[in-house]
Amino acid sequence: MVSHYIVPPYLLEQLASTVDDPNLRARFRQSLQHDAVLRTRPAAGLGRATEAGGLQRAVYDAAHETNLPGTPARAEGEDPVQDEAVNQAYDGTGATWKMFSECFRRDSIDGQGLVLTSTVHYDRGYSNAFWDGAQMVFGDGDGEIFAGFTGSVDVTGHELTHGVTQYTANLAYEGQSGALNESISDVFGSLAKQYHLGQSTEEADWLIGAGLFMPTVQGVALRSMKAPGTAYDDPRLGKDPQPDHMSGYIETENDNGGVHLNSGIPNRAFYLTAAAIGGNAYDDAGKIWYTTLTSGGLSETSTFQDFAEATQASARQLYGEDSDQLAAVTEAWQTVGVLPGATSDEPETLEEPETTAQPDLMSAAQTELQPSTPPSLPPTVKDED
Repeated sequence: MVSHYIVPPYLLEQLASTVDDPNLRARFRQSLQHDAVLRTRPAAGLGRATEAGGLQRAVYDAAHETNLPGTPARAEGEDPVQDEAVNQAYDGTGATWKMFSECFRRDSIDGQGLVLTSTVHYDRGYSNAFWDGAQMVFGDGDGEIFAGFTGSVDVTGHELTHGVTQYTANLAYEGQSGALNESISDVFGSLAKQYHLGQSTEEADWLIGAGLFMPTVQGVALRSMKAPGTAYDDPRLGKDPQPDHMSGYIETENDNGGVHLNSGIPNRAFYLTAAAIGGNAYDDAGKIWYTTLTSGGLSETSTFQDFAEATQASARQLYGEDSDQLAAVTEAWQTVGVLPGATSDEPETLEEPETTAQPDLMSAAQTELQPSTPPSLPPTVKDED
């Protein structure tokens, strides 16, 4: 089982060669090497469905070690504890479960009441969060570039959605199918935040990882679904390299064939669909994407075009041939150049963008910015009855 990370390897590679502090550079190198090992390690197999189903959470504390799951810190129904990271992980997994349950009638990520297991305080200064096939794992960040990873609902929702994809379409984590895998996680991670905050399509920030960067970083998030390529522009991080159109599609052997890079294209297609439909993105647009993911019409190696046509089929099934929803889906994929149409350009590919990372690091792990502080996760989320 491949582990899925919120911070892509190319960003850690960049930081490992550009930050001034040699100790911090070494820490990023260690994270890269550590993540490369984890990508091939079998999942711990903790997750299990409960007989009754419903929301079940278990949060553990790794105490800055790397043994999973760690020491039990908070179980379902228990009162908040003094450790903020524990409470945030508990609340974030609850918010994600609630979105899938109330918007899509899905009982946990496997659809059968799988216990949502999380581990906090993983390793020391670890700047990432990941889904390992069975549970969520959160680092505390390095304190200079990244803050802690438990406070962003969209990050938690993103990683847990990798589990949903694992149990449904099981898209291969490479090339276009891998970029779709990442994009689907961004979509439902953003929807989890929007549903939790009661935001409409227009009110949402459409950022993934808002709040992860420390205040000195010139950036607002890891990715922007509304405007891919504009999330950050910082001397240490470089400029956000995500394309928003097939004319900018990046061919690369790194990042599993650019799964975090090219995901900007389907991300923008979802945003454009939701914006054209209006209202709440977790309603019509979300239902179209969820139906596409779970209907069995995708293969493990589905391409962008396969997915686009499948979303058209879902919109047609849900809302009809002459519906505004189908028109919005079609126009969105045309706008980003995946489907042919008056608004699309002929697809072409670009070479991999230059990077200042050292060669050994590359082999170790495969618009203007407006600074803002996104709403933080409240201390608790009311438990479901």
